[in-house]
Amino acid sequence: MVKAIRVHELGGPQVLKWEDVEIGEPKEGEIRVKNKAIGINFIDVYFRKGVYKAPSLPFTPGMEAVGVVTAVGDGLTGRKVGDLVAYAGQPMGSYAEEQILPANKVVPVPSSIDPVIVASVMMKGMTAQFLLRRCFKVEPGHTILVHAAAGGVGSLLCQWGNALGATVIGTVSSKEKAAQAKEDGCHHIIISTQEDFVTRVNEITSGNGVEVVYDSVGKDTFEGSLVCLKLRGYMVSFGQSSGSPDPVPLSALAAKSLFLTRPTLMQYVVTRDELLETAGELFANIASGVLKVRVNHTYPLSDAAKAHEDLEGRKTSGSVVLIP
Repeated sequence: MVKAIRVHELGGPQVLKWEDVEIGEPKEGEIRVKNKAIGINFIDVYFRKGVYKAPSLPFTPGMEAVGVVTAVGDGLTGRKVGDLVAYAGQPMGSYAEEQILPANKVVPVPSSIDPVIVASVMMKGMTAQFLLRRCFKVEPGHTILVHAAAGGVGSLLCQWGNALGATVIGTVSSKEKAAQAKEDGCHHIIISTQEDFVTRVNEITSGNGVEVVYDSVGKDTFEGSLVCLKLRGYMVSFGQSSGSPDPVPLSALAAKSLFLTRPTLMQYVVTRDELLETAGELFANIASGVLKVRVNHTYPLSDAAKAHEDLEGRKTSGSVVLIP
């Protein structure tokens, strides 16, 4: 038996229960991993609340972790006991001391990077990679708008976007978060609780608009984000921390021939090669110092409910990590 967080009913942070679970031994093509650090993401909140549907109840939440391989299934080569590995995405279930994972879903972790850093950034960092490099390819001279610029993904988008030669406009909710966004390479920072971001983006771009908006906020920002785009601009909606956006009539896109996409990481790391390339570029940017990862908050795994409460209450910045 190992300890894990279990959700028996959907709801607030209090539904996260600390329990004993049986995980068994790895089958063919699987490995057993003892987790050293577990990343928290807003998607975990969505599953807990039922915004996204878990396959069944009860379930163990969590979509990323770093750990040491403790057992290997039959016929598996390329993985051995003692390897340090990381995963992000499917299968769900990382809020546990140990878990069984498909061997083809994990990537080797460079010894030069702290496992806590990797756990805090796997999902967010691979998300930033596909958003900036493949979903819309940011190039020197582009102007990009990043909502929630001090958040986990937002912080990485600002740093990486700046390194790619883009002019970065970021929205934040407070002066403290504005200071972090500036440190992360935001050229223009909008405190959305004090000023209208649409008006400010219009002023900053002299009425031209931005090439791309990266919007993880959803309902509160979606319509304004469309207004901020230039002709043939890209609206990349990849989250909904304020709720799901209202339905969009096609005519709203037709006015400026806009592109709208709702991407998820899982569809961008379908093949083993895509996964290794995405993680590899992330690790290279951490190692070179392009990306500075802030792990501002760590909680014991047993305190996952408190971690969720703080995340939803906007009391956190940067990355949040659970330690088994």
